Amino acid sequence: MGICQSLCRCLSKSHEIPVSSSSDSPPRPYQPLTVSSSGGQNPSFPKAPSSSQAGTILLKPYVDITSLYDLRKELGRGQFGITYLCIEKATKREYACKSISRRKLTTDKDVDDVRREISILQHLTGQPNIVEFKGAYEDARNLHLVMELCSGGELFDRITAKRSYSERQASSICRQIMNVVHACHFMGVMHRDLKPENFLMVSKDEDSQIKATDFGLSVFIEEGRMYKDLVGSPYYVAPEVLQRKYGKEIDVWSAGVILYILLSGVPPFWGGAKDLIRKMLARDPKKRITAAQALEHPWMKEGGEASDKPIDSAVLSRLKQFRVMNKLKKLALKVIAENLSSEEEKKGLQQMFNNIDTDGSGTITLEELRDGLARLGSKLTEPEIKQLMDAADVDKSGTIDYIEFVTATMHRHRLDREDNIRKAFNFFDKDSNGFITRDELRQAMTQYGMGDEATIDEVIEDVDTDKDGRINYEEFVAMMKRGTQDGGGM
Repeated sequence: MGICQSLCRCLSKSHEIPVSSSSDSPPRPYQPLTVSSSGGQNPSFPKAPSSSQAGTILLKPYVDITSLYDLRKELGRGQFGITYLCIEKATKREYACKSISRRKLTTDKDVDDVRREISILQHLTGQPNIVEFKGAYEDARNLHLVMELCSGGELFDRITAKRSYSERQASSICRQIMNVVHACHFMGVMHRDLKPENFLMVSKDEDSQIKATDFGLSVFIEEGRMYKDLVGSPYYVAPEVLQRKYGKEIDVWSAGVILYILLSGVPPFWGGAKDLIRKMLARDPKKRITAAQALEHPWMKEGGEASDKPIDSAVLSRLKQFRVMNKLKKLALKVIAENLSSEEEKKGLQQMFNNIDTDGSGTITLEELRDGLARLGSKLTEPEIKQLMDAADVDKSGTIDYIEFVTATMHRHRLDREDNIRKAFNFFDKDSNGFITRDELRQAMTQYGMGDEATIDEVIEDVDTDKDGRINYEEFVAMMKRGTQDGGGM
């Protein structure tokens, strides 16, 4: 079970039940939890002891979660901890906070699994049908994961309550599920545990959007690797998983099972739905339809045609935010990109790059960027694509290399790490006196064709808040963290 599984079960609790082959609905291992309707501060939540000690999981200084959030009523309990409704003090926005006892993470593998799931959530956040990840915090007792609050319950509960869906409703839900699969695969992630329990309804509305929540069994995809781990849930698992030789195609199988469940109460199906299910449930993974192909299937498209509504994927949102950054911040992010330490995250970023660099040349051209964004559902004009290209092409070579791509699209959670920001500052502060001077700016930026006086004036005007003509570390940190807290997958 993933560390966020209880979070995605805000209205449920762990409780194994026997699987019956005669059941009219798919087996599920969890029963609903009755939630108290009382609000107010949760009096039982323990205060974390104050300490400047660094945590062993996140490798960052301890944070007292109650200094940032008001923790309210309990939403659910699971194997790993307790989920609370929480209110962010600065914005008054509601979130869900899963507090996991550090004592539950007893082995190095437990810790590695936690770190990988957090990395995947950070990497994917910003996609339309994936729950937004707000942040991870650690204190002496607990690891706290703060995420978007989805109040409509599990998709499973909605399915069992309705018994069956109309084809229009099933098409809408399946399209959202396939958006998740496509986004995951495009961004280098294999989910490995798709099932209705792992999708939440954003609200209780009949046509509520759904969001994927649990990535506890997910992995970053390695090019050419066949996976052997026996994972997933029996009812939804692809046949090749049982043979211990599989790849990302298993997610399409699982989504096909969900689609079959959605429709199974309304035979006869329209021929298009039959055709799509048959292609999603092809036993040979090489013959199985891909997520991108499924989204183009006539039955899946809204009204039988592709929707004109543009989709802001996480990749596009991050490119847009990168475009409007000042040039010092762009170069600082490049320094951080060049010093990435997580091998797990590198796998996902490399897969994203490879999916756009279709000719395998090691660089992304304007045409490849246009095609890649189109495959993510974005409908941009040629001038808009050119603007994004120019912004990401820091060295003005006419193409985007791997480091430039990572610089522009990596999740800004790396700015939460003080060591990353310090490395970037030290890159510019050549004499290590604690200030970035005009000469040091010119020296660092000239090699990227940015060293003109107008650009330097613009950077200093933007960052030098005390107006002493140079940039100190506090001003640099403020610049790096500005505009990276919410939205756009940042």
